[in-house]
Amino acid sequence: MTAHRVLLGDLLKATSRSFYLTLRVLPAAVRPQVGLAYLLARTTDTIADTEIVSVQNRLEALDNLRKRILGESTAALEFGQLKEGCAQPAEKVLLERVEDALRLLDQTRETDRVLIRDVLRVITSGQETDLRRFGERKPGPIPALETEAELDDYTYRVAGCVGEFWTRICQAHLFPNAPVDMETMLCNGIRFGKGLQMVNILRDIPRDLRNGRCYLPLQTLAAGGMTPDDLLSAENYSRLRPLYEKWLALAEAHLATGWNYTNSLPAGQSRLRLACAWPILIGVRTLQKLRTSNPLEPARAVKVTRPEVYRIMARSTLCLFSRAAWRDQFECELKQKT
Repeated sequence: MTAHRVLLGDLLKATSRSFYLTLRVLPAAVRPQVGLAYLLARTTDTIADTEIVSVQNRLEALDNLRKRILGESTAALEFGQLKEGCAQPAEKVLLERVEDALRLLDQTRETDRVLIRDVLRVITSGQETDLRRFGERKPGPIPALETEAELDDYTYRVAGCVGEFWTRICQAHLFPNAPVDMETMLCNGIRFGKGLQMVNILRDIPRDLRNGRCYLPLQTLAAGGMTPDDLLSAENYSRLRPLYEKWLALAEAHLATGWNYTNSLPAGQSRLRLACAWPILIGVRTLQKLRTSNPLEPARAVKVTRPEVYRIMARSTLCLFSRAAWRDQFECELKQKT
């Protein structure tokens, strides 16, 4: 079995969960490049998240891999201790097969390789910043981002840049001569990615807090008379709720811009339209669940169920045949009862 088939088939499916559904519907012309970029990003993320290894060693390993990705080094990579600390078998395989992934990157067309390297440069910079900010667990208050500007920067580095990459590589391969406003598409693609990451942040508050990190900005919390440690108690949600509603509205606004992005794709891009629509509609569904739950309760994790995902996929596929029905999907999802 070739490395291409192993990495971009079985391993990608094992590591990407719901994203694999999106990847499968992508047009074949961009599927390998997006899949490879995702695998490399998951590999760097695995390094950053393997807490059994010291922060300094993780930073060093991340730097070594980034240099290989960017073509700045040819030094062999050794992730022995990191592999032993992986929580999931698929993550261990990611580290074991990293040289195969890098060879695939080297074999990728130069213009695509430049785009993959650019997005991984930004993603790894965000992971390094995260490690330095949250990596060392110390006694005392839970550390947090300081400002809304830091939150915006974080969502760009880990997800907004992916929307930018996605736009550039799809335009290059799928509609190079279409009369599209690329500046607007790039801006909207960035907000698309930021919206998906905001949903993750607002959904994962209890888990992040117990891992010693808070992505809700200190300044905003302080203005509401709260600290990150207050969020450890589900009883404090009534105090958080006015602030939380603003972040939910921000996430929804980002996703609405992502929906506009999806609708601005050139005619004939049905598969690409679906690949964009599914994460947006699942994100909207998640926001609706968050609005009717207490997101500080760690025992009640908010999650869109598999049947709900399949409903969204089936409905959106049928809606491709009606322009009006397609455009109404975002609002329809907002009105769905949880």
